[in-house]
Amino acid sequence: MKFLKVFTLAFALLATGLAWSQDKVVYHISDAETQALAGLRNVRNHLDTDPSAKITVVTHGNGVDFLMEGGKDKNGSLYSGPVSALKSRGVTFEVCEITLKTRNLKHEQFLQEADFTPSGVVRIAKLQHQGYAYIRP
Repeated sequence: MKFLKVFTLAFALLATGLAWSQDKVVYHISDAETQALAGLRNVRNHLDTDPSAKITVVTHGNGVDFLMEGGKDKNGSLYSGPVSALKSRGVTFEVCEITLKTRNLKHEQFLQEADFTPSGVVRIAKLQHQGYAYIRP
C-alpha cells in the first residue's frame, strides 16, 4: 500500500513537471501599426527557440487590423503569409468581438486563420489566470 502511495505521488509530480515544461504565452496586440510586425517576429523567434510553446495572440482595438483580409505592414507586405505560417505551427490568433461591434466590422473581413473572442481584454486576463505569460511587443 505504501508503494502505491509513493508511486502515485511520483507520477503526479512528473505529470505536473511535464505540464510546467511547456511555455504558455499570450501576446497582446492593440495597435497593428506599431506592434504587429514586431509581434509576429517575436512569435516566430519564440517558436524557433521553443517549438513546443503554446502561443495565443489576442488582438483588440486597432490591433485587429493585421488580421483583416488585405492587411499590409509599413513595407507593403501582406500579413497573411506570416500569420498563416504561424497558424500552421500551432499559434492561435483571436480577435475581440467588442472591437468588431465598435468598429462595425464583420467576421468575413478577417483572415481565415482568425478566431474570435467576446472580449480581448477578458481573454487576456483569463489566459494569465491559467498560467500564460504576458508579452506586449
